[in-house]
Amino acid sequence: MPAGVGCAGTTRRRQPCARSRLPPPPPKSTLAALRPLPRPQPAEASAHAHTLVWRFPWLRIRQPGSGSRTMKLRSLLLRYYPPGILLEYEKSGELKTKSIDLLDLSPGTDVNALVEEIQLAEPLITASRTDQVKLLIQRLQYKLGQHSSHKFYLFKVLRAHILPLTNVALNKSGSCFITGSYDRTCKLWDTASGEELHTLEGHRNVVYAIAFNNPYGDKIATGSFDKTCKLWSVETGKCYHTFRGHTAEIVCLSFNPQSTLVATGSMDTKAKLWDIQNGEEVCTLAVRGRVRRRASSAWPRTTLGLCFLPYGHSAEIISLSFDTSGNRIITGSFDSTVALWDAATGRKVDTLIGHCAEISSASFNWDCSLMLTSSMDKTCMLWDATNGKCVATLTGHDDEILDSCFDYTGKLIATASADGTARVFSAATRKCIAKLEGHEGEISKICFNPQGNRLLTGSADKTARLWDAQTGQCLQVLEGHTDEIFSCAFNYKGDIIITGGGGGRRRAPGFPMPIGIRVPKRNTHRHPPSPFPDSLTHHAAIREVGDSQLMLSVCR
Repeated sequence: MPAGVGCAGTTRRRQPCARSRLPPPPPKSTLAALRPLPRPQPAEASAHAHTLVWRFPWLRIRQPGSGSRTMKLRSLLLRYYPPGILLEYEKSGELKTKSIDLLDLSPGTDVNALVEEIQLAEPLITASRTDQVKLLIQRLQYKLGQHSSHKFYLFKVLRAHILPLTNVALNKSGSCFITGSYDRTCKLWDTASGEELHTLEGHRNVVYAIAFNNPYGDKIATGSFDKTCKLWSVETGKCYHTFRGHTAEIVCLSFNPQSTLVATGSMDTKAKLWDIQNGEEVCTLAVRGRVRRRASSAWPRTTLGLCFLPYGHSAEIISLSFDTSGNRIITGSFDSTVALWDAATGRKVDTLIGHCAEISSASFNWDCSLMLTSSMDKTCMLWDATNGKCVATLTGHDDEILDSCFDYTGKLIATASADGTARVFSAATRKCIAKLEGHEGEISKICFNPQGNRLLTGSADKTARLWDAQTGQCLQVLEGHTDEIFSCAFNYKGDIIITGGGGGRRRAPGFPMPIGIRVPKRNTHRHPPSPFPDSLTHHAAIREVGDSQLMLSVCR
């Protein structure tokens, strides 16, 4: 993203941002994503057993066996993607949540043996809860045994803005989505009806980075080329805060899982953390820290392979995300490095050096054990999140890698390249297991469905494609866009696809492009009830899943 790109059109007088009273932060009891701790030793797992043989080494229990006498279990909740069970419990009068991650659960897993091991490792799961836990695991197994074979059909096309879109995002349920645009606004839409709910006005330049505070979905953050970030109410469309402090365009942002902080990344080479409640800057992520150097790096050799940088990044930050615990932040930069930060202190934990060109994406896997980075140097790198060491370099592409991602469980890695192909790698073996060929232009976006058995790609050839993640076979070509597609996503259930395009992210403002939403077909004689998508843009298409090809509605 070139610095200094502005919005076409006449300038308008600055409108003051309406300031509303911010509601209190969500209760801790609703938070599910906590970083897994190391597995307990047998002595810690049970006071009644001296020797244990763990049959399920992939079982991860957050905060296992701590102070069970002072904790009272309130409820058990099911999480389908990734598979797990959430425990709501009371401790010292405060309602809290911990999770049991079952990332490697399969339909063939021995439920009785698994429950026994859970009870040994987690004192809150007493004998009286055994049948309930077994039922939840069996429901998860049934869900995992369902294999999606849907075909998607166009449901709705929307024209969102008078100038090209820049980005799109959906709330967790998929009931509504937001679009950012060169027209300096962000719009909130109802997915089922296509009705515009709110227009968020106040920025003085392009609205580029946008996000919901998922999983709560009651707030929206927008980052702009006017160097500010704004926080909005989903219900009223009013602005809570305007975060000022960056000296260049804001191009990426993210909420922490607890919905207490917003992180912003800017072309000014800095990332900042902002307090959602009071609207104040918490810290700037640009401090002295440790740097790891690989043997192939061009960085100078130093004692023990370490050197020090006085600042966080020396070039634009274009990728930023929290881990699922909210404890750490990863930032990727045009300086070809990735930095890992402590969210509580703002201090740098590690700088990951190994790429020799600009970073295009950086992310954690679900259990926060690995980090994935992709680069314009045609490679992806996999890093150990505990020590910052590179554990694998994924190669094979002939051109820049524009996007990469983990599946929900962290077992698979997908990469999308400017060479027009995508690849699927095993996170365990680091080997390529499938090559996705068929697009006639660069692939700028790739994502897994929640089940992990399908991949969706968006390309400059004006199509999106649905693929089998294991074989690499193209299952369906989604057509209808009149310009390149730069955004695509599944909803949480995996039965709705949203694609967005129009060139707003790569070229100067032009003609407005539509948004399309694609949803699964439930009834051929009426519109499907309340579709739930996950991300979209200018020309977004909603397709329906069904046995027959049915175009429900197209707005031209």
